[in-house]
Amino acid sequence: MAGKDKDRMVIKSCKVPIVPRYNETDQGGVVHHSNYPIYFEIGRTELLRQNGTSYRQSERAGVFYVVAELNVKYRRPANYDDSLELETICSKVTPVKLEHIYSLRRDGVLLVEGKTILVCIDKDGKIQRIPEDMFSL
Repeated sequence: MAGKDKDRMVIKSCKVPIVPRYNETDQGGVVHHSNYPIYFEIGRTELLRQNGTSYRQSERAGVFYVVAELNVKYRRPANYDDSLELETICSKVTPVKLEHIYSLRRDGVLLVEGKTILVCIDKDGKIQRIPEDMFSL
């Protein structure tokens, strides 16, 4: 599952380290719930990088992705300076949507689960097809 095949994304998942900074926590040192969607964005961005592309390249080509749906399930708290691991999986691709699922763990223990659905749009905000040279549909 590594590398590119005919310029299409072939790496379907990636893992990235996350270490919560002090400003991401509340007064008790617990990561504030609003930070998890930001962590998910980090995972999606890294997954694109590992496939040899980026949001910047897509946007230069007039292809934009917007979050249409976000679900987060908080199981256990994460804390300031924890060593966390975020796994991001591109679980489904349709002609106009990308679905990602996320698992954030500390020492193998699941803390947070999430899911996003991104819709592909053009520069005017109109839904468009995901370029076939980017994702195998």
